[in-house]
Amino acid sequence: MKILVSNDDGILATGLELLAGVCADVGQVTVVAPDREQSATSHSLTLHRPLRATRRQDGAFQVDGTPTDCVLLALGALSPGKPDWVISGVNHGPNMGEDVLYSGTVAAAMEGLAAGIPSIAVSYGSFDLEHLPSHRAPLARLIKKLTSIENFPKDTLLNVNLPAVPGDQVKGVKVTTLGSRVFSEEIARMKDPWGREIYWIGGGHATWSGGADSDFQAVRQGYISVTPLHVDMTNHEFLDTVRSWSLND
Repeated sequence: MKILVSNDDGILATGLELLAGVCADVGQVTVVAPDREQSATSHSLTLHRPLRATRRQDGAFQVDGTPTDCVLLALGALSPGKPDWVISGVNHGPNMGEDVLYSGTVAAAMEGLAAGIPSIAVSYGSFDLEHLPSHRAPLARLIKKLTSIENFPKDTLLNVNLPAVPGDQVKGVKVTTLGSRVFSEEIARMKDPWGREIYWIGGGHATWSGGADSDFQAVRQGYISVTPLHVDMTNHEFLDTVRSWSLND
């Protein structure tokens, strides 16, 4: 089994090292990751300059581009044959609810899915990484289970979030829906050295919500959440309503 591993936190990230090690117990691993932090780049591509891929002493490739760039380069030039899986992460911080729209981690997995390859995005529920290394055993069990599933849905990726607890305190795995989060005070007004107003996006704090089957609730309760996602964003239940608007009249 061939596994392509990428991320959005960069080639030196703790989570990437953990994931690559777990995947190496399952199959042949190729690591292609950004050479620096690329969080919140979503599905962006680098189109207006060439990309450089540098092979490191450990065999991994670092790319001066986005997570989506990394997967595209891996599939088109760097990987030894088409991988059986694309697995992205482990992200330093959660990717739940609306975060999946911004996440470079999820985008890397989505790019694998767009190429017809089963894909998984893995994130950790805190930016404090104290307990992340202890998740090797439960993550290994989950990856081995998922990659052994026959007839994996071709139009679906799995978004996994690990709870911010010691690995031996993980209660189990729950299949979940996306929750919802609202950021407060995420735009900071500042002045540059010349007194001109500037804005800094980020910071603030998030308020999470969701039903009993949401990713947020599962992670908060100490479970690993597994949420199936797919590319088709069509609101199928609303199609007949839009058709009734007689838009051609």
